[in-house]
Amino acid sequence: MPLWNIHHTPDVFTPAEKESLAAAITDQYAAIGLPRFYVVVLFHEVAPQDFFIGGVQAPTAVRIAIDHIARHASDSESRTRIAHWVRAMVAPALARHPDLQWEFHVDDTSEEMWMINGIVPPPAQSEAERSWAAANRTAAY
Repeated sequence: MPLWNIHHTPDVFTPAEKESLAAAITDQYAAIGLPRFYVVVLFHEVAPQDFFIGGVQAPTAVRIAIDHIARHASDSESRTRIAHWVRAMVAPALARHPDLQWEFHVDDTSEEMWMINGIVPPPAQSEAERSWAAANRTAAY
């Protein structure tokens, strides 16, 4: 499951932009075979007086923390490719803010410590995972 936590100051995203970005992120993961319901995107609005970068209040900022659990990058080239892929997803949504300070990171989280609805997800690219993707929900397998 990719979990995106997007921390942002007010007025960086409209409700429509949030919905559009969440849909675009989900579409990207679905295109590589992940079930759509694996993708969780959370927007956290943070008041400027509570958002600091380098010890200084940030009037307009975004910080994105992404946990990858369902798939993992096996080497440096893959990790670099993922970083560029993430940048390509978020940069257009942030472009209208010329003075915006933004940053992201991606963590690979152990899949052994992951369940959905109390079920251990099926192996990657398995028939069971394809079934989950087609139904867009968990099921016993």
